[in-house]
Amino acid sequence: MKLRLFDIFGLLAGLFWALSAEVGAGEVVKIDGSSTVYPITEGAAEDFQKETGTKVTVGISGTGGGFKKFNRGETDVQAASRPILQSEIQAAKDGGVKYLELPIAYDALTVVVNAKNDWLDSIKVSELKKIWEPDAQGKVTKWNQVRAEWPDKEIKLYGAGSDSGTFDYFTEAINGKGKASRGDYTASEDDNVLVQGVEGDRYALGYMGYSYYAAHQKRLKALGIEWDAKEKPAVKPSQQSVLAGTYNPLTRPLFLYVNLNSLERPQVKKFVEFYLTHVEALAQEVKYIPLPSSAYGKVWERFEKRNIGTAFAGHTDTAVPIDEILNRPLVP
Repeated sequence: MKLRLFDIFGLLAGLFWALSAEVGAGEVVKIDGSSTVYPITEGAAEDFQKETGTKVTVGISGTGGGFKKFNRGETDVQAASRPILQSEIQAAKDGGVKYLELPIAYDALTVVVNAKNDWLDSIKVSELKKIWEPDAQGKVTKWNQVRAEWPDKEIKLYGAGSDSGTFDYFTEAINGKGKASRGDYTASEDDNVLVQGVEGDRYALGYMGYSYYAAHQKRLKALGIEWDAKEKPAVKPSQQSVLAGTYNPLTRPLFLYVNLNSLERPQVKKFVEFYLTHVEALAQEVKYIPLPSSAYGKVWERFEKRNIGTAFAGHTDTAVPIDEILNRPLVP
Protein backbone atom coordinates (compact mmCIF):
# COMPACT_ATOMS: atom_id res chain seq x y z
CA MET A 1 0.00 0.00 0.00
CA LYS A 2 1.40 3.39 -1.07
CA LEU A 3 1.55 6.29 1.36
CA ARG A 4 0.54 9.68 0.10
CA LEU A 5 2.79 12.68 0.79
CA PHE A 6 0.61 14.15 3.56
CA ASP A 7 0.51 10.72 5.26
CA ILE A 8 4.28 10.72 5.43
CA PHE A 9 4.29 14.21 6.87
CA GLY A 10 1.71 13.08 9.40
CA LEU A 11 3.86 10.16 10.47
CA LEU A 12 6.92 12.37 10.80
CA ALA A 13 4.98 14.91 12.84
CA GLY A 14 3.71 12.17 15.13
CA LEU A 15 7.23 10.82 15.59
CA PHE A 16 8.49 14.32 16.38
CA TRP A 17 5.88 14.88 19.08
CA ALA A 18 6.48 11.44 20.55
CA LEU A 19 10.19 12.17 20.80
CA SER A 20 9.47 15.56 22.33
CA ALA A 21 7.26 13.96 24.97
CA GLU A 22 9.97 11.40 25.67
CA VAL A 23 12.52 14.18 26.22
CA GLY A 24 10.11 16.04 28.51
CA ALA A 25 9.43 12.88 30.50
CA GLY A 26 13.17 12.35 30.86
CA GLU A 27 13.81 15.68 32.60
CA VAL A 28 15.47 15.07 35.95
CA VAL A 29 16.16 17.19 39.01
CA LYS A 30 19.27 15.81 40.69
CA ILE A 31 19.79 16.13 44.45
CA ASP A 32 22.41 14.65 46.77
CA GLY A 33 23.91 15.28 50.17
CA SER A 34 22.82 14.95 53.78
CA SER A 35 21.07 11.88 55.13
CA THR A 36 19.77 14.14 57.92
CA VAL A 37 17.93 16.35 55.43
CA TYR A 38 16.86 13.31 53.37
CA PRO A 39 13.47 12.71 55.06
CA ILE A 40 12.32 16.24 54.17
CA THR A 41 13.76 16.11 50.65
CA GLU A 42 12.36 12.66 49.94
CA GLY A 43 8.88 13.89 50.89
CA ALA A 44 9.21 16.96 48.66
CA ALA A 45 10.54 14.88 45.77
CA GLU A 46 7.75 12.30 45.94
CA ASP A 47 5.01 14.92 46.11
CA PHE A 48 6.55 16.99 43.30
CA GLN A 49 6.87 13.94 41.05
CA LYS A 50 3.21 13.05 41.61
CA GLU A 51 2.10 16.59 40.85
CA THR A 52 4.29 17.34 37.83
CA GLY A 53 5.61 14.04 36.45
CA THR A 54 9.17 15.38 36.64
CA LYS A 55 11.65 12.81 37.89
CA VAL A 56 13.61 13.80 41.01
CA THR A 57 16.57 11.71 42.17
CA VAL A 58 17.71 12.02 45.81
CA GLY A 59 21.07 10.61 46.90
CA ILE A 60 22.53 10.40 50.42
CA SER A 61 26.29 10.71 49.99
CA GLY A 62 26.50 12.81 53.15
CA THR A 63 26.93 16.58 53.19
CA GLY A 64 30.61 16.42 52.30
CA GLY A 65 30.14 13.74 49.64
CA GLY A 66 27.24 15.66 48.15
CA PHE A 67 29.21 18.91 47.95
CA LYS A 68 31.88 17.13 45.89
CA LYS A 69 29.27 16.35 43.23
CA PHE A 70 27.52 19.73 43.55
CA ASN A 71 30.76 21.67 43.08
CA ARG A 72 31.51 19.71 39.91
CA GLY A 73 28.09 20.68 38.55
CA GLU A 74 26.81 17.10 38.68
CA THR A 75 23.75 17.92 40.83
CA ASP A 76 21.22 20.75 40.85
CA VAL A 77 20.49 20.87 44.57
CA GLN A 78 22.66 20.02 47.58
CA ALA A 79 21.10 19.08 50.91
CA ALA A 80 23.36 20.00 53.83
CA SER A 81 23.26 19.57 57.59
CA ARG A 82 25.93 22.23 58.11
CA PRO A 83 27.15 25.27 56.18
CA ILE A 84 29.51 25.04 53.22
CA LEU A 85 33.18 24.82 54.27
CA GLN A 86 36.03 26.98 52.99
CA SER A 87 37.48 24.14 50.90
CA GLU A 88 34.05 23.60 49.34
CA ILE A 89 33.63 27.32 48.64
CA GLN A 90 36.91 27.20 46.72
CA ALA A 91 35.90 24.01 44.91
CA ALA A 92 32.66 25.68 43.80
CA LYS A 93 34.65 28.62 42.43
CA ASP A 94 37.02 26.25 40.65
CA GLY A 95 34.03 24.43 39.16
CA GLY A 96 32.31 27.63 38.09
CA VAL A 97 29.34 26.91 40.39
CA LYS A 98 27.45 29.84 41.90
CA TYR A 99 24.88 28.90 44.52
CA LEU A 100 22.05 30.05 46.75
CA GLU A 101 22.23 29.12 50.45
CA LEU A 102 18.70 28.48 51.75
CA PRO A 103 18.10 27.54 55.43
CA ILE A 104 15.01 25.29 55.53
CA ALA A 105 14.51 23.92 59.07
CA TYR A 106 16.10 23.23 62.45
CA ASP A 107 17.51 19.94 63.65
CA ALA A 108 18.21 19.00 67.24
CA LEU A 109 21.29 16.82 66.85
CA THR A 110 20.44 14.05 69.30
CA VAL A 111 22.69 11.96 71.55
CA VAL A 112 21.05 8.58 72.12
CA VAL A 113 21.51 5.44 74.18
CA ASN A 114 19.72 2.10 74.18
CA ALA A 115 16.22 2.15 75.66
CA LYS A 116 17.38 -0.38 78.31
CA ASN A 117 20.04 2.00 79.59
CA ASP A 118 18.88 2.65 83.19
CA TRP A 119 21.87 4.61 84.55
CA LEU A 120 21.90 7.64 82.28
CA ASP A 121 19.35 10.35 81.52
CA SER A 122 21.60 13.31 80.73
CA ILE A 123 25.25 13.95 79.95
CA LYS A 124 27.60 16.93 80.14
CA VAL A 125 29.23 18.41 77.03
CA SER A 126 32.58 17.93 78.80
CA GLU A 127 31.78 14.21 79.23
CA LEU A 128 30.88 13.87 75.57
CA LYS A 129 34.19 15.52 74.74
CA LYS A 130 35.99 13.05 77.02
CA ILE A 131 34.39 10.21 75.05
CA TRP A 132 34.70 11.60 71.50
CA GLU A 133 37.88 13.70 71.37
CA PRO A 134 40.80 12.31 69.32
CA ASP A 135 42.89 11.59 72.44
CA ALA A 136 40.16 9.24 73.70
CA GLN A 137 40.87 6.71 70.97
CA GLY A 138 41.91 3.40 72.47
CA LYS A 139 41.94 4.93 75.97
CA VAL A 140 38.41 5.84 77.03
CA THR A 141 36.66 2.57 76.30
CA LYS A 142 34.39 1.93 79.31
CA TRP A 143 31.50 3.81 80.83
CA ASN A 144 33.07 4.06 84.29
CA GLN A 145 36.07 5.87 82.83
CA VAL A 146 33.75 8.78 82.11
CA ARG A 147 31.89 8.78 85.41
CA ALA A 148 32.86 6.39 88.21
CA GLU A 149 29.30 5.32 89.07
CA TRP A 150 28.56 4.22 85.54
CA PRO A 151 28.98 0.51 84.56
CA ASP A 152 32.32 -1.18 84.11
CA LYS A 153 31.27 -2.06 80.56
CA GLU A 154 32.63 -1.22 77.13
CA ILE A 155 31.01 1.77 75.41
CA LYS A 156 29.94 0.80 71.90
CA LEU A 157 30.05 4.04 69.93
CA TYR A 158 28.04 4.92 66.81
CA GLY A 159 28.36 8.19 64.93
CA ALA A 160 28.36 9.96 61.62
CA GLY A 161 30.95 9.22 58.95
CA SER A 162 33.53 11.82 57.97
CA ASP A 163 31.60 12.84 54.83
CA SER A 164 28.59 13.74 56.96
CA GLY A 165 27.63 17.27 57.97
CA THR A 166 26.47 15.77 61.25
CA PHE A 167 30.07 14.68 61.89
CA ASP A 168 31.36 18.17 61.15
CA TYR A 169 28.78 19.88 63.36
CA PHE A 170 29.07 17.46 66.27
CA THR A 171 32.87 17.61 66.39
CA GLU A 172 32.82 21.42 66.20
CA ALA A 173 30.20 21.73 68.96
CA ILE A 174 31.59 19.06 71.30
CA ASN A 175 35.32 18.87 70.61
CA GLY A 176 35.81 22.50 69.61
CA LYS A 177 37.16 21.72 66.14
CA GLY A 178 35.39 20.39 63.07
CA LYS A 179 36.43 16.86 61.98
CA ALA A 180 38.41 16.32 65.22
CA SER A 181 37.23 12.94 66.51
CA ARG A 182 38.37 9.57 67.69
CA GLY A 183 38.21 7.06 64.86
CA ASP A 184 37.51 3.79 66.68
CA TYR A 185 33.73 3.79 66.41
CA THR A 186 31.10 2.49 63.98
CA ALA A 187 30.70 5.29 61.45
CA SER A 188 28.11 5.78 58.71
CA GLU A 189 26.64 8.59 56.60
CA ASP A 190 23.35 6.66 56.81
CA ASP A 191 21.59 7.42 60.10
CA ASN A 192 19.55 4.21 59.83
CA VAL A 193 22.76 2.23 60.37
CA LEU A 194 23.40 4.19 63.57
CA VAL A 195 19.84 3.62 64.79
CA GLN A 196 20.18 -0.13 64.31
CA GLY A 197 23.52 -0.22 66.12
CA VAL A 198 22.31 1.61 69.23
CA GLU A 199 19.02 -0.33 69.25
CA GLY A 200 20.96 -3.57 69.35
CA ASP A 201 23.32 -2.92 72.26
CA ARG A 202 22.45 -1.93 75.84
CA TYR A 203 25.86 -0.28 76.29
CA ALA A 204 25.82 1.73 73.08
CA LEU A 205 25.93 5.50 72.67
CA GLY A 206 25.52 7.41 69.42
CA TYR A 207 24.48 10.68 67.83
CA MET A 208 22.14 11.38 64.90
CA GLY A 209 19.55 13.74 63.48
CA TYR A 210 16.42 14.20 65.62
CA SER A 211 14.10 12.77 62.94
CA TYR A 212 15.82 9.38 63.10
CA TYR A 213 15.59 9.30 66.89
CA ALA A 214 11.90 10.33 66.82
CA ALA A 215 11.04 7.52 64.43
CA HIS A 216 12.57 4.95 66.81
CA GLN A 217 12.04 6.52 70.24
CA LYS A 218 10.47 3.38 71.69
CA ARG A 219 13.81 1.62 71.31
CA LEU A 220 16.15 4.57 71.84
CA LYS A 221 16.51 7.12 74.64
CA ALA A 222 17.51 10.72 73.97
CA LEU A 223 19.86 12.23 76.54
CA GLY A 224 19.57 15.69 78.00
CA ILE A 225 22.60 17.83 77.19
CA GLU A 226 24.22 19.88 79.97
CA TRP A 227 26.40 22.64 78.51
CA ASP A 228 28.54 22.84 81.60
CA ALA A 229 31.12 25.25 80.16
CA LYS A 230 28.29 27.79 79.84
CA GLU A 231 26.74 26.73 83.17
CA LYS A 232 23.55 25.66 81.39
CA PRO A 233 21.33 22.91 82.86
CA ALA A 234 20.59 19.66 81.05
CA VAL A 235 17.96 20.06 78.32
CA LYS A 236 16.43 17.34 76.16
CA PRO A 237 15.86 17.81 72.43
CA SER A 238 12.35 18.89 71.44
CA GLN A 239 10.62 21.43 69.23
CA GLN A 240 9.99 23.56 72.30
CA SER A 241 13.61 23.57 73.51
CA VAL A 242 14.95 24.31 70.03
CA LEU A 243 12.62 27.26 69.42
CA ALA A 244 13.27 28.55 72.94
CA GLY A 245 17.01 28.51 72.22
CA THR A 246 17.78 26.30 75.22
CA TYR A 247 18.92 23.09 73.49
CA ASN A 248 22.51 24.05 72.90
CA PRO A 249 25.09 23.61 71.54
CA LEU A 250 23.43 20.91 69.38
CA THR A 251 20.64 22.88 67.71
CA ARG A 252 21.56 23.49 64.09
CA PRO A 253 19.96 24.80 60.90
CA LEU A 254 19.57 22.59 57.84
CA PHE A 255 20.16 23.89 54.32
CA LEU A 256 19.50 23.57 50.63
CA TYR A 257 22.20 24.85 48.28
CA VAL A 258 20.91 25.48 44.77
CA ASN A 259 23.07 25.78 41.65
CA LEU A 260 22.26 29.18 40.12
CA ASN A 261 22.65 27.88 36.56
CA SER A 262 20.27 25.01 37.27
CA LEU A 263 17.52 27.52 38.10
CA GLU A 264 17.45 28.46 34.42
CA ARG A 265 15.80 25.07 33.85
CA PRO A 266 12.07 25.42 34.59
CA GLN A 267 11.76 22.06 36.32
CA VAL A 268 14.50 22.91 38.85
CA LYS A 269 13.03 26.35 39.54
CA LYS A 270 9.57 24.81 40.04
CA PHE A 271 10.97 22.12 42.35
CA VAL A 272 12.73 24.62 44.62
CA GLU A 273 9.57 26.75 44.72
CA PHE A 274 7.57 23.63 45.59
CA TYR A 275 10.08 22.70 48.29
CA LEU A 276 9.98 26.13 49.93
CA THR A 277 6.19 26.23 49.75
CA HIS A 278 5.78 22.89 51.53
CA VAL A 279 8.91 22.62 53.69
CA GLU A 280 7.24 23.80 56.90
CA ALA A 281 4.63 21.03 56.75
CA LEU A 282 7.15 18.43 55.56
CA ALA A 283 9.59 19.28 58.36
CA GLN A 284 6.88 18.83 60.97
CA GLU A 285 5.77 15.59 59.37
CA VAL A 286 9.22 14.01 59.72
CA LYS A 287 9.82 15.45 63.22
CA TYR A 288 12.15 18.33 62.41
CA ILE A 289 11.49 21.87 63.59
CA PRO A 290 10.30 24.50 61.09
CA LEU A 291 11.86 27.94 61.07
CA PRO A 292 9.78 30.92 62.24
CA SER A 293 7.51 32.39 59.56
CA SER A 294 9.59 35.56 59.43
CA ALA A 295 12.68 33.48 58.61
CA TYR A 296 10.93 31.71 55.72
CA GLY A 297 9.98 35.14 54.36
CA LYS A 298 13.67 36.09 54.22
CA VAL A 299 14.57 32.74 52.63
CA TRP A 300 11.94 33.32 49.91
CA GLU A 301 13.33 36.82 49.31
CA ARG A 302 16.84 35.40 48.94
CA PHE A 303 15.55 32.85 46.43
CA GLU A 304 13.48 35.31 44.37
CA LYS A 305 16.32 37.85 44.19
CA ARG A 306 18.84 35.09 43.38
CA ASN A 307 21.15 36.30 46.16
CA ILE A 308 24.18 34.04 45.84
CA GLY A 309 26.86 33.17 48.38
CA THR A 310 27.13 32.03 51.99
CA ALA A 311 26.50 33.73 55.32
CA PHE A 312 29.30 31.69 56.89
CA ALA A 313 33.03 32.21 56.74
CA GLY A 314 33.71 28.66 55.61
CA HIS A 315 33.30 27.07 59.03
CA THR A 316 30.51 25.62 61.15
CA ASP A 317 29.08 28.09 63.67
CA THR A 318 27.27 26.65 66.67
CA ALA A 319 24.35 28.02 68.70
CA VAL A 320 23.69 30.94 66.29
CA PRO A 321 20.06 32.18 66.03
CA ILE A 322 18.49 31.91 62.58
CA ASP A 323 17.71 35.64 62.46
CA GLU A 324 21.40 36.43 62.88
CA ILE A 325 22.30 33.97 60.11
CA LEU A 326 19.76 35.48 57.69
CA ASN A 327 20.83 39.05 58.43
CA ARG A 328 24.51 38.43 57.73
CA PRO A 329 25.95 39.66 54.42
CA LEU A 330 26.44 36.93 51.83
CA VAL A 331 29.95 36.25 50.55
CA PRO A 332 30.06 34.84 46.96
